[in-house]
This record gives sequence, C-alpha cells and structure tokens, in this order.
Amino acid sequence: MNDKQARWLALYVLCLGDLMIVLDTNIVNVALPSIQADLGFSQTALAWVVNAYMLTFGGFLLLSGRLGDLFGNKRVFLAGVVSFTAASIACGLAPNPLFLVVGRAVQGLGGAAVSAVALALIMGLFTDPAERAKAMGFFGFVVSGGGAVGVLAGGILTGLLNWHWIFLVNVPIGVGVWVAASRVLPAGQVRDGDQRLDVPGAGLVTLSLMIAVYAVVGGNAGWASTETLGLLAAAAVLMVAFVVREARIEHPLVPLRLFKLRNVAISQILGVLWAGAMFAWFFLSALYLQQVLGYGALGVGLAYLPAWLVMAFCSLRVSDRLVMRIGIRVPLATGLGLVAVSLALFAFAPVGGEYVVHVLPAMVLLGLGAGIAFNPVLLAAMGDVEPHEAGLASGVVNTSFMMGGALGLAILVAVSSWWTGGQSDPTSLESLNGGFQVAFAVGAVFAAAAATIGGAYLRPRPMLVPDAEAGDEVAVPVH
Repeated sequence: MNDKQARWLALYVLCLGDLMIVLDTNIVNVALPSIQADLGFSQTALAWVVNAYMLTFGGFLLLSGRLGDLFGNKRVFLAGVVSFTAASIACGLAPNPLFLVVGRAVQGLGGAAVSAVALALIMGLFTDPAERAKAMGFFGFVVSGGGAVGVLAGGILTGLLNWHWIFLVNVPIGVGVWVAASRVLPAGQVRDGDQRLDVPGAGLVTLSLMIAVYAVVGGNAGWASTETLGLLAAAAVLMVAFVVREARIEHPLVPLRLFKLRNVAISQILGVLWAGAMFAWFFLSALYLQQVLGYGALGVGLAYLPAWLVMAFCSLRVSDRLVMRIGIRVPLATGLGLVAVSLALFAFAPVGGEYVVHVLPAMVLLGLGAGIAFNPVLLAAMGDVEPHEAGLASGVVNTSFMMGGALGLAILVAVSSWWTGGQSDPTSLESLNGGFQVAFAVGAVFAAAAATIGGAYLRPRPMLVPDAEAGDEVAVPVH
C-alpha cells in the first residue's frame, strides 16, 4: 500500500468512527417511545436519555481536543472509540432507566473524544490543498448527512427488531474502527516540552459548558424562569473565570490568541448559526412529517433520502472542485444561502401538504446547500491553526456546532410553542403547523445571517497548489 492509499484508508476509518457518533446522536430519538414503554421511564425522566449524552458530549469537547494535542490525537481517538463501544453495550443491555442514563453519559464522553480529534487527524493526514479539500468534503458529508441516516436506521432497527439494537449495532462498528485505526492512523508526535494540562482550567470550562447545555436542553422551567436564568448566569461566571485564568497562566488549556485569528473567530459564529439552522430543518421537519402529515418512523427516514443523496453528490464530487477553483467564500455563502431558501420553503408548507410539492423541493435545496457549504466551513475554521494546536481547534469547532445546535433548537422550539399556544385553538393541526412555520422562518434567518457574515468577513489564506508545468506554486483565489 502506497502513502496515498494509506492516507485515504485512514480517512475512511476516521469517518466511520465519527459516523458512529453522529448516528447515535439521532438514532435514539426514533426509539424513545419504545424505550419508555419497555423500561418504564416517566415522561420527564425520558428526556435524560438524550440530555445525559448531550451534557457530557458538549462539556468535554474542548478538553478532549487539548488532550489530543498534548498526548497524541491517535491515543485520544482510540480511547474514545473504546469508551463509546463499551458504553453502547451497557446501553443495549440496560435493565432499568438509571443504567441506561449512566451509559448514555459515558457514551457522550467517548463521543466527545472521537469528534474532538477526528478533524485534527484529517488535517494532519492531508497537507496537499486539493487532497485536503476533497477529504474535507468526504468528512463534511459524514457529519452533515449522518443525521438523516440515523433517522432511517433508527426506524428500521426499532421497527424490525427492537430498541436494544440501536445501541448494540455500534459494537461491531466500534471494534472494527478500533482495530483498523490502530493499524492505519499515524502515531503522531507527543509534545515533550510542555506536557502540562491545566486541570483547574479544564474543570472550569467543562463545568461551564455542562451547566450551559443543561440550562438549554435539560430544564423545562421556561426561558424566563429563575432556574434557567440562574443556570445560565452560573455558566457565564464560570466561563469568565476560565478566560481570566487562561489569560494569566503560562500553559493554558485554551490559548486565547487562538481567537485573535480572524477566520477562527468568524468560523465559530458561522458554526453556531449553521448548526441552529440545520437543527431547525432536521428536528422540525421530522415533527412536521410525523405530527402534521402523519408519517411513521420509517416513512420519515425515507423522506430524507433525496436530501441525503444530493448532499452526498455535492460533498464528494462538487464542493472540493469549487473550493479549488474559486476559493472558500463564494461556495460557503452560496451553500448557506441555499439552506436559507430551503428553510423558507418549509415555512410555507401547509397542513395538507404533499411530499412532492411541499417537501421534496426544500429537501433537495437543503442537500445541495449543505453539501456545498460544509467543506468550506471546516476549511475556514482550521486553515489558520498551527499543527500542534489542531486538536484544540477541532474541539473548538465541534463545541460551537454542538452549542449552536442545542441553543438554536431550544430557541426554535420555544418560538414554535409560543406561536401555537397563542392561537385560539392551540390543539388544532393548523396551530401546530403555524408554530412550525414560524420556527422554520427563524431558522432561515439563521442561515441567511451565516451566509452574509461568512461572505463578508472571512479572509482565508490563499491555498498554494503545485504548477506541474512551471514547477512553481500557484495561489488559488479565496474570494
């Protein structure tokens, strides 16, 4: 096997590992009713099947990324795969609610480790701009398209077998990824000079993120309640304390100079807005199909197939070529603009909607936009970062996406509920659908804002590619 084949094999292994994490984030949602009936969850406790995972996953992304920089991204990736696989066995065999919730929390830890360093490993494997753009397109497709696969897989496994298999299916995948990754991933270099982990800083930022995630997705007290506002205030105080500490110590967990890099800072804003828009599409469109149009779990999964197929084609065959030909900003802004149009179309979907007329065009547009935009978003976020901090940057990128998605989803669900509750008959399908339409419109604003900010403020570095005829390097335009 030559060097190029080894790099691409390593990419496929990394993508399979990350796909396992992405699938698990969504596959559980379809099986929640079966889990509740089998294990006897209360309605309130059932939310913790999702929230326990979100808490640890969101809280440990930054720490996992930094551990990768200090002790080797390969080590952290392998440890994450082992933790996630072992926790999947525990979840699949869970005899009671507490056992399942604890298993989900451990799954979140493993998922954070895998997701935080996968992007950094890919950046290290592919240094040639053309290969990197293509690899990022493949990885972007896995991350952005995995949600639709998760819904489809969840419907099939729960419908044909039972809910236990949505977790147990991870076991052979996890074992295969660990064996392959052990052999094909480069060992990487461990930093000998300053292998110091800022433990107090890690505690502050992890606790801050976990409290913030809980405030957004774990409570049902309402946005204006004392509980929610108190939790958000506590998270903010801890984050301020973390920033103050990082500015003063010699070996910070997160060097603040990272955020002085223009493209890194702008990419975090894009990540928050993009994730909020995508969560709006994924979560609310599934609810529209189920609650308004009456689709079953399998029908919902199949409804996403056109978006998934278009996304696959654009991510794997179009996005990298656009980036190499015209740079990052134009494909990014165009793709996010198409996502905004897709969500705007969903905002007009009626109660008696037909799939071909009212759903399919928006699905195709979203697959097109997401397939084009995700690659340049990742390239912009990681392009200015030094190799020895790639794991941290990868963790930062994943944190912005995760927090943006959780916050965006909470806002959009609140908007939808507010609109529905304000109607004369809140229980009618018209009122329910009206809430969905307003939330879709807000999601379209998120995507349009991301397109505008990315197009106006990103300043990516020119990518140098070899000129085969002249023997020199030629800069690819970035406008």
